[in-house]
This record gives sequence, structure tokens and C-alpha cells, in this order.
Amino acid sequence: MSTRVTIEPAEFKLVEFDRAELTALIESLLDTIGVDRPVTLEIDQTTPLGHAAVRSIGETVRLFVESGALEDPRRIRKLSVSGAATVLGRLLFRVRDRLDPAFGEPPADDDIGLDVSAAWDVYCAGRLVRLGYTHFEDRQRRLYQFRTRHAFTDTSDVSFEALWNGDGLTWADVERLSHEARAASSV
Repeated sequence: MSTRVTIEPAEFKLVEFDRAELTALIESLLDTIGVDRPVTLEIDQTTPLGHAAVRSIGETVRLFVESGALEDPRRIRKLSVSGAATVLGRLLFRVRDRLDPAFGEPPADDDIGLDVSAAWDVYCAGRLVRLGYTHFEDRQRRLYQFRTRHAFTDTSDVSFEALWNGDGLTWADVERLSHEARAASSV
């Protein structure tokens, strides 16, 4: 049993996730991403939807996901390790960024606009790909999401590339790149 990872509920009744496999994935993400706090992952197994959020960052990090965010779309109710790595890795990068004073102080997730949130997701996903947790195919999905929130312009694509390939960016960088992409759409 892991002392760093707690998964709630204690027993899965509606999904068939392998608790040991999920715990090992989270521990690996914690080590690789560099989050040195224990994590409690709350899974709502009553819905096949895919909402995922950081609930709190304290002595213990609390993450929340609807079970659909972790499911294999080809094998309903089964864990998708690569899909879970994408979702949980993105959340843990947000945690790491928030804990890093050099990153700056982003507002609460609920106070971040969809465009800037999409930009932060691109920054997180790009780092996950470089760590080998997700596949390069995620780039196209993120690019489309970014373009729908910003614009289908060359400037938007330049901002996307800076976020996707970025390392050591700050919150101000994420906001600036998002705003530059949005501004180009209104010209």
C-alpha cells in the first residue's frame, strides 16, 4: 500500500480500474514531474464524463476526476493508462507550477478564462510528451483545442508552438502567449 497515494473510493463498484496500476502511475508521475506531496485522488465512478480538477493544494494534494476521464474509450469501465497519464499528468503539472514561486501566482482555476486555461493545458501536455507519458498524437488534439479558443491564425500557431515546446515558462508567459493569440484573431 502506498503512503503517497490514496485513491477514493476504497472499492470500485462501477468501474474495473486496477488500483495498483493506477497507484503506480501516479507515483511515477509524482517522481518524474517533481511533486513531493502526497496525493488523494477522488474518482466519481457514477458518471462516464471526463471532468478533472485540482481540488486543493495543501500538505496533501487533492485531485478529482470523473471516471470517464480515466477510461479506455474502446473498453468501457477499464483503465486507460495513457489516458490517465495525460489527465493526471496535466493536473500534477498545474500543481507543480502553482508550488513553484518562479512560475508566479495564477488565479484559482475557476477564475481562469477558457482561452488561458487551454494555453496552460498546452504547456502541461507538451512537457508530458517530452517526458514520454503521452503520445505525440495529443499535439493535434491540443492544437485544435487551442485554435478554437484563440484563432486559426499564424500568430495563434506561433503561440501554440511556444507553449508546446516551452520549459521554464511563467504564468505571465502563459497569459501573454494566450493574449497574443487572441489579439491576432481580432485584427
